[in-house]
Amino acid sequence: MTIAISLKVNDGVVLASDSASTLIDQSGLVRNVYNNANKIFNLRKGLPVGAITWGSGSIGSAAISTLAKDLRRRFAGEDPQHDAWRINPTAYSIQWVAAKLREFMFDEFYSPAFAQEPQKPLLGFVVAGYSSGNGMAEEYEIRIANGQCGPPTLARPIDECGIVWDGQPEAIARLLRGFSYGLARVLEHDLGVPAAQVAQALDVIQEKLGTPLIEPAMPIQDAIDLAEFLVDVTIRYARFMPGADTVGGPIEVAAITKHEGFKWVRRKHYFTADLNPEA
Repeated sequence: MTIAISLKVNDGVVLASDSASTLIDQSGLVRNVYNNANKIFNLRKGLPVGAITWGSGSIGSAAISTLAKDLRRRFAGEDPQHDAWRINPTAYSIQWVAAKLREFMFDEFYSPAFAQEPQKPLLGFVVAGYSSGNGMAEEYEIRIANGQCGPPTLARPIDECGIVWDGQPEAIARLLRGFSYGLARVLEHDLGVPAAQVAQALDVIQEKLGTPLIEPAMPIQDAIDLAEFLVDVTIRYARFMPGADTVGGPIEVAAITKHEGFKWVRRKHYFTADLNPEA
């Protein structure tokens, strides 16, 4: 389990996540939880393009973070067998980048790896950043569920701001929307609200009880602080819930802005900079 957030304001996009990776056996039981997974990626160094992932931490024997670096080599023009994948800094779109990420992760790796598996893991991505020449950031969602994956979908109109989150969504849903994801079922099955009226009821509840923490005009630093806060809330929520702590470890944060590009705000390393000055 994880928590992965993409928070967009006028000034840019913030990607934030925890670092937990849960190892589950064939019976569905948690064998172990590791707290050093990498879930945020710069997809093309020097450009305002990044991605965040949730769900399965690997495809076959390859970690998603390793595959993301392989994809980054293609985008940088460092893979001679895939020269057409090189991103032209003056003529590219985030939609094209998202489509290529889907092709790489799902068509090339996920589908062959799990073709014979009866249980296919959930895997998702948000690709975020600025298309060349555009003044507002974009976010495209890619979701692989039950072995199926549609095309990337725009999270919201390009001129609008907001938040996308996935993995362990409950804590943020309760805080921002004002109710649990389980409320729809309670309304229909326990309180007798007609199924056709449940969606309308949830809209009213969110309007009355939701917490409007995200403002389009908030500075990028405040967006960073908010995204980090929401990851921290989820980690603490998971800690005190029954069961394994499937959300946790160091918080990682990156910001993508038009002029500064992709910048790490908080990042963990398995090495120290003084011993690895070229890394």
